[in-house]
Amino acid sequence: MQRYRIQHRTAYYFSEIVQLGAHDLRLRPREGHDLRIESSKLEMTPDASLRWRRDVEGNSVATATFANGANALEINSEVVIQQFNENPLDFLLFDNAVQFPFQYENEYSVLLDPYLKPRNEVFSDELISWVGEIWQPDEAIQTYTLLERITKRIFDTFEYQIREEPGVQMADETLQKGTGSCRDFASLMIAATRHLGLAARFVSGYMYTPTSSRIFGTTHAWMEVFLPGAGWKGFDPTIGEIVGKEHFPVAVSRLPESVPPVEGSFFGIPGTRLEVGVLVEELPS
Repeated sequence: MQRYRIQHRTAYYFSEIVQLGAHDLRLRPREGHDLRIESSKLEMTPDASLRWRRDVEGNSVATATFANGANALEINSEVVIQQFNENPLDFLLFDNAVQFPFQYENEYSVLLDPYLKPRNEVFSDELISWVGEIWQPDEAIQTYTLLERITKRIFDTFEYQIREEPGVQMADETLQKGTGSCRDFASLMIAATRHLGLAARFVSGYMYTPTSSRIFGTTHAWMEVFLPGAGWKGFDPTIGEIVGKEHFPVAVSRLPESVPPVEGSFFGIPGTRLEVGVLVEELPS
């Protein structure tokens, strides 16, 4: 078991006093057998009334409502977690899913159907061609090996770019530009795996990066594939590896744009300045 402290600060500065609308906050990591929350603190200025709920995909969402106007909004989250996912490769697939391709059993297919569909009506020719460069149906391959190959292909051939503007690039846009952020790479891999008939979803969270500045100071994003026998397994094309003990999921979704860390509105003269800072520290066990 390893302990980590996650500090996440979000601040909005407005051009004058505004009335704040309700804000949805997705800042609390998803707890389970491999991750436990030891302590959690969420503070806001101005004061807010918080109401917690689980959304349709099981994410913890805090809705903040405000009684008074303000010229700034500051949100500070501090969470200490216990991470038990020390060996991400310690899993077994059902026999029928070891080799690719395979088909999900009916009991899975009903539940996984939304995670198998493309974001648009069909998969584009450009995406299909790109996936065809990675794997052809006449090649015998293990399912994990194929997923590892896609993960590494994105890492090796695309240039990482910090994008502060909201939104996620479509897979075709990432293919055309050859660059993208972590959320763009995750979205591309989701499209590729869905085209191959594998259920996939987007994950937003945090990552501990002790020696790399590639994603330091921000939230992080990756994707998960549902593998019979193993469940949802994460892959991170931004670093070219399977998700491990240094990844801490906060929210999952069928669509990448559905789970921003902070989402809300205000009423007043347009014009805001945004500051975001994330610090993830390893703590003594």
